[in-house]
Amino acid sequence: MELTESHRRYWRKNLNITAILLAIWFVVTFVVGFFARDLSFNFFGWPFSFWMGAQGSLIIYVLIIGYYAHYMNKLDIEHGVEEGEE
Repeated sequence: MELTESHRRYWRKNLNITAILLAIWFVVTFVVGFFARDLSFNFFGWPFSFWMGAQGSLIIYVLIIGYYAHYMNKLDIEHGVEEGEE
């Protein structure tokens, strides 16, 4: 099966958004964690490093998942590959 130009655009957009979201995940998981001791300011009454480790990263992960699902649904509709109602 040969891919059409629409399929190529779909997968290019899919790979781009995946790469961007993985970069955000990497920064939140490893970069912020690595520099946690240097982040010595209070955020909502707690040290920022503690807050980011305990709550902030989890919130960002959920936002990443929600954004990806929303974006892919929009992309599916745009390229005519959305799931049909049964």
